[in-house]
Order: sequence, then C-alpha cells, then structure tokens
Amino acid sequence: MTIKHAAALANAKLGLLDGNIANAIAESCQLLLESDFEKQFPVDVFQTGSGTSSNMNANEVIATLASAKLGEPVSPNDHVNMGQSSNDVIPTAIQVSSAVAVYEQLLPALRHLSEQLKIKSDDLNDVVKTGRTHLMDAMPVTFGQELRGWQSQIEAAMAGIDNSLGQVQALAQGGTAVGTGINAHSDFAALFAQEMTALTSVSFQPSQDFFYNLSTQDAIVALSGQLKTLSVALMKVSNDLRWMNSGPLAGLGEIELKALQPGSSIMPGKVNPVIPEAVAMTCAQVIGNDTTITIAGQSGNFQLNVMLPVVAFNIIQSIEILANSSSLLADKAISSFVVRKDNLDAALSKNPILVTALNPVIGYLKAAEVAKKAYKEQRPIIDVAEEETDLGRSELERLLNPRKLTQGGIAD
Repeated sequence: MTIKHAAALANAKLGLLDGNIANAIAESCQLLLESDFEKQFPVDVFQTGSGTSSNMNANEVIATLASAKLGEPVSPNDHVNMGQSSNDVIPTAIQVSSAVAVYEQLLPALRHLSEQLKIKSDDLNDVVKTGRTHLMDAMPVTFGQELRGWQSQIEAAMAGIDNSLGQVQALAQGGTAVGTGINAHSDFAALFAQEMTALTSVSFQPSQDFFYNLSTQDAIVALSGQLKTLSVALMKVSNDLRWMNSGPLAGLGEIELKALQPGSSIMPGKVNPVIPEAVAMTCAQVIGNDTTITIAGQSGNFQLNVMLPVVAFNIIQSIEILANSSSLLADKAISSFVVRKDNLDAALSKNPILVTALNPVIGYLKAAEVAKKAYKEQRPIIDVAEEETDLGRSELERLLNPRKLTQGGIAD
C-alpha cells in the first residue's frame, strides 16, 4: 500500500495524475494500512511467479475505495498502477518491506541483545569456569570472556546485515515491465524513491540498473545469507546456554535459567531451557528459509525472476522471527540466568587440564603423568603435582591459579 501511495504522489507531482485522484488513492492506501481489510486480499502466496495476482488485487481494492471517496471512477490500471508493472512493484515491495523490517525490528532487537550480553559479561567478568573444547575439560576461561565471544558474534552479524542493505535500498520501481522503464516518466523513479523515503523514514534511491532488480533477487539473497549467519550465531549461543544449564545434578549445572513454565507434563519440578530451544528452532527455520530464497534467486529467467512471492514470504518471516527471538533471548535468558559458582569451583579444583600451565616448567610428558593420576584418583591437580614434582605448594598455587590462567601467556 505504501508503494501505491508513493507512486500516486510522484505521478501527481509529475502532472500525470489528477491531484484529487492521487489524494483519494493515498487516503485509501492509508486506510488499508490502518484498518482490517484482510478478507479483501484472498490471493495465496503461491501464485504466479511475478506476483501479478497480488499487485492486481491491491490495485482493485485501492481503486474501489478511492472511487467511493472521490465519487467518481478511479481506474485500477490507469490510475492506481500508473507508471508501474507487477514486475517492478513486487521486487520493490520485497526490498522496501525487508529494509523497513530490518531497521525497525531486527537491528533494534540485536542491539538490545548485544547490550544485555555486555552487561552480563561485565557482571561475570571475574567468575572463572572450566573451558571446554570437544565438550571436554580444557583450560579455564571467565564467564566474561565467554559472553564477550557471544557478543562479538552478534555484532559481527549485525555488521554483515547492515552492509547488505545498500543494494536492498536501491529500488526496482521505475523499471516497469522488463527494465526499460516503458510507460513510466523518466523522473518517476527518483520522485518515487523520495516519496518512499518520506513515508517510511528509511532512505531509498532508484536502482542504477533496473535490469538487475527485475531479473535477479541477488540483493535479497545476500541479505538472507547474512540472516543465516546471524542464525548460526544465535544457535551457538542457545546451545551453549542449554549445555550450561543441563542437569541440574547430572549435567554441567553451571547456570540456572529462569523457570518460565513447567518443563514436563509427568515429571514434577522439571524445568526445561524453553527460550534457548525456541531460539534454536527459529534459527533452523531461517536457515531453511535461506535455502528456499537461494533456490528462488536462481529463477531469474531472462528479464524477470519468477519466484518473487516465495522470496517475499521467506525473507520477511526470517527477519520477524529473528527479531522476536533475539529480544526473548536477551530478556528471558541472558539477563536473568544465575551462575552456580559452587559447581564451577568444584569442577575447577579437579580439572586435570590445569596442568597445562606446568608444561614450560616440568615438560609435557611429566605434566601428562600428573594429569592422568589426578583424573584417575579424582583428586585436585595441585595435590598430585605437589607429590609428583619438586615444586612447592606456594609455587604451584601461583602457577595453577585459575584466574591468572585465563589471562594467557607463560606463567612467571
């Protein structure tokens, strides 16, 4: 509706469309955006590949409302669709809706998630825990370091999404049927982009090559690829949270996620990691959507891509569910989880891998002997090292200090 609104205003400024008709079209578009007219748009997403059915449906509904407002006939084709074709309207609709949804929904949600990760990492900066590689005990890290790694993933994904928006904001409108701009005023594309910018508060400009916008969906394929990257990051964070929360007795039990609902219909008291699991499923859906968009993007035959509706359906769903999931992850998981420091300390004291810090002092082979004995006897590594080496207790305490080991380098 915003596209038809902007087109009417642009054509009126060009002197091609009567001002009263243009105003009636604009008011009708606004009414459709503000009211419930869903039943007037029965066309399924899976339709003709250009989206012509949806464009014509919109033209007819707008023309009917505008005619009633004006008291005289408004043509769906000659007036509402003036200077346009389904072949540039639908790609423009995909680009505009994607850009607006990213700016208004997704990026704010991701900034909020990044902020919550920063707050939590600062709060837990000095809390030391056992690091894990291959899901096996490794050298210690701090919670702050771990969460900052997550935050860097989110910020890198945000940067990728932002970088992909330049092409998305260069609009197809003005290319009309095949990219030549037939039946559109030479200044229409520029005026249209100005009107869209004013109506949405997102900066748009005409494409430098309408043939690119009509025959391909490369800009949306690129955006979708960045959404997939974000999904990979969110999946990693979600699964780490699930592992940390596992137990509480037979798992890692490093954190307690806030209880949001009973976790079992048969096991009383069981609490499941609801939000991380919901976010992980969102990510799986977005990765699947990206595959669909990739296949659809290949369907640019000569001057027109013919899978536009399914591209629109999947890219908007991906943006919206990622925005919702990111906000939920921030507010219902990251900001509210509690660290079980007793479990962290117990695991750290028995972690045989701490012996790695002794490699430069006693050598790898001797350190391996100490580690294996500590693991076999389930004893703190410092006790076994005191028995098996010439190092004194105070020296071992200095060398094996978990907090110091999170800072890297060689113990001195």
